[in-house]
Amino acid sequence: MKFGAVYPQTEFGNDPAAIKDFAQTLEGLGFNHVVAYDHVLGANPQRPGGWQGPYTYQSAFQEPLTLFSFMAGVTSRLGFTTGIIILPQRQTALFAKQAATLDVLSAGRLRVGVGLGWNEIEYIGLNEDFHTRGRRLEEQVQLLRLLWTQELVTFKGRWHEIQDAGINPLPVQRPIPIWFGGYVEAVQRRAARLADGWMPGFRTFVDAKSSLEMLEGFLAEVGRDRSTFGIEARMPYGDGNSDTWNKILQGWQTAEATYFDFNTLGAGFTTPAQHLAAIQKFAQLIA
Repeated sequence: MKFGAVYPQTEFGNDPAAIKDFAQTLEGLGFNHVVAYDHVLGANPQRPGGWQGPYTYQSAFQEPLTLFSFMAGVTSRLGFTTGIIILPQRQTALFAKQAATLDVLSAGRLRVGVGLGWNEIEYIGLNEDFHTRGRRLEEQVQLLRLLWTQELVTFKGRWHEIQDAGINPLPVQRPIPIWFGGYVEAVQRRAARLADGWMPGFRTFVDAKSSLEMLEGFLAEVGRDRSTFGIEARMPYGDGNSDTWNKILQGWQTAEATYFDFNTLGAGFTTPAQHLAAIQKFAQLIA
């Protein structure tokens, strides 16, 4: 199992020096990767029709690929994972270009987690269709892998057309790994067919057990082996009890999770130093 940490961007602030310190601290502690969430637009709760999402226009989100480009320049080994990029609200060829550039400049340290998102207001603002996002994502994944492995691509799908063109430079990883977030049945079926791994939203292995068993069935249906399919677990700081952390870790080890992310968001921390202190405490447990 390889360990990472979630970049707590809605609580961490926007000081470049602190962000640099975060990345370098993770690398110095031996973490494998950092995870960043994705939102482009935040809605006003007082807008006509109201708003009930967990994030608003007051929630700070650095754009993940731009953030990782900055972090890549101040580290040498730390990996970068989008957890997740809301792919259907982005232009596919442009995202392929941006991700390939980051992969080149970081010497192959990028892993792309993708998902559908839940914020229709964000889709409207980005001029994309919220209601076809699941079907479009499937086509996007197919096209991304072509763009990341072939110098020239000719492709005509329902939503995309490329006429004998390609991106340059191609990424170091050909293709860049694509993982799926989400945990409903449709997502699991899609992940079993198309993804390199799955990022479930469950806190413990016990919570995830039935979904993992369902996923194994879907993998078998398409002739894939669970041992070659990655699982990425994520654990919140909670009350900071290391015994609780250890029990959760042991559960996910039983499930043969590939990656494990530690998340300090929502723990009541108000400064970058507090987030880093919590991460250092967790690092002592897994050292």
